[in-house]
Amino acid sequence: MFSENRFHQYSLKSVPKDLLSGLIVGVIAIPLGMAFAIASGVKPEYGIYTTIVAGILISLLGGSKYQIGGPTGAFIPILFGVVVTYGYENLMIAGFMAGVILLLMGVLKLGSLIKYIPRPVTIGFTAGIAVTIFTGQLASFLGLEGIKKHEEFIRNIEEIIVHLNSTNVFSIITALICLITVIFTPKIAPKVPGPLIGLIVSTLAATLFYPSQVATIGTAYGEIPSTLPALHIPNLNLEQVMKLLKPAFIIAMLGGIESLLSAVVADGMTNSRHNSNKELIGQGIANMITPLFGGIPATGAIARTATNIKNGAVSPFSGIIHGIVVLLVLLFFAPYASYIPLASMAPILMVVAWNMSERKVFAHILKTKSTDSLVLFVTFLLTVFVNLTTAVEVGLVMSALLFTKRMSDLMVTAKALPNRKHKNEKVETGMVTDTHDCPQISIFNVEGPLFFGAAETFEKTIMSTINYRPKILLLRMSRVPLMDTTGEANLSSIVHHFSKNGIVLISGLNAQPESVLKRTGLYQTIGGEHFFEHTGEAIQFALEQINKNKCLGCKHFAFRECKKLSATEAVEGRKGLTATI
Repeated sequence: MFSENRFHQYSLKSVPKDLLSGLIVGVIAIPLGMAFAIASGVKPEYGIYTTIVAGILISLLGGSKYQIGGPTGAFIPILFGVVVTYGYENLMIAGFMAGVILLLMGVLKLGSLIKYIPRPVTIGFTAGIAVTIFTGQLASFLGLEGIKKHEEFIRNIEEIIVHLNSTNVFSIITALICLITVIFTPKIAPKVPGPLIGLIVSTLAATLFYPSQVATIGTAYGEIPSTLPALHIPNLNLEQVMKLLKPAFIIAMLGGIESLLSAVVADGMTNSRHNSNKELIGQGIANMITPLFGGIPATGAIARTATNIKNGAVSPFSGIIHGIVVLLVLLFFAPYASYIPLASMAPILMVVAWNMSERKVFAHILKTKSTDSLVLFVTFLLTVFVNLTTAVEVGLVMSALLFTKRMSDLMVTAKALPNRKHKNEKVETGMVTDTHDCPQISIFNVEGPLFFGAAETFEKTIMSTINYRPKILLLRMSRVPLMDTTGEANLSSIVHHFSKNGIVLISGLNAQPESVLKRTGLYQTIGGEHFFEHTGEAIQFALEQINKNKCLGCKHFAFRECKKLSATEAVEGRKGLTATI
């Protein structure tokens, strides 16, 4: 599974760089892993197990040189929902199933499909998740007691309001100490991990100055074991699989999106290029194995990946080292984690939520006041007030419908004639009038994709304007980049309707529409001789097919040949001679 490209030109000189970056990221990952686990409704050690197992496997098997994997904030609402609804054991099964889905997506080379998820949808649900995470930490920040956590945002807010009278001043002091330390540490010492320093400082303050006044990891969850759990294979049955298929799919989609976004960020920072399908395979394997050790679903972590790069990472070894560092901390320092106040974890997650909120991009899209703004806002509201699954589904459907509407608006079908004032007599729309139009040849400029969203309008426009039954229908289609089977069906309807009494000609047909017409047989129905590369050739052919007698006396002069065909001068000459006699 190793990629030569990812370890290209690796040497002993690179080892110290990977060691340093792996050490720093590992230290940062410890408090984040515990915080994400607690916020997801499981014990803090499960976050550490995930950081170790998934972190090592994602770096070892993924498609990015710099990717750091582990539990992330984006997963919190969906994982908490699964735990509340189905329980921790079923979360492990859902995580395993999500791994299988990710693996299959990578094997089937579907990695590139992730990029087709519209940005307003990803920004909308990311901002919604950020709000959910931030508000979810208010109870711990304030030290509220008797709080029951719910899946619904409104009920959680109601719980906070109802229990405000149980606010613990010592919890607020502890949280503020941690928050201030987390914010200012990077400004004073950029290389020092703020979350870890915040945890240490606030824990020391709580332990020394007001012991037993705030809830800690130990009082809430018990002592953290100093070993990895034994391998545990969950019992699977068809009923469970069907029940957990939907949450597993959402976990897989979210994991795939975030991991590939993280890989793209890494590419931009290092001028490298990741393998999206290999990344999904690595993510899939990691999420299949991690639950066997009690871990929760994992994905690529954008902030930790960026930190890895900034600290000089050279290869995936830095990610492997980061997992080993967390493992060593678990083995030797796990008992000390029991003293960490829950109020110290809240500010860390609040800062994570603030950083992941994409507030500037969110505001920028809203300012456009476009359909993208609507998709963004609806996705955001549904993420916060309903759930992530519904938000993504509705956001994608809305994006698809609005995109179809925009694309159909691009389709223009209009009558056209040569512009005699133009030196090349370019065929243009807007030239047709009541006194300037050919009764026997109708030319239409067709512009835009001829697909299901625009095909019916295309057909109606043409059929409503050729009721006078011209002899020739010429469709200029050089600006039709693509055609689907619906567009072909509507074109076929026009051809069969018109061919009873006339001839259909097509000029400038592009390769994709041509291949569609050939596959369906419509190309043969129209006749190969009726397709032309240039409109001029098609017009010359059309003029040879018209009824010349109908041209006599015609004063429309749609084409340069019309004067000769109408024989106007000869007719007027004969009238003058008769008058003289």
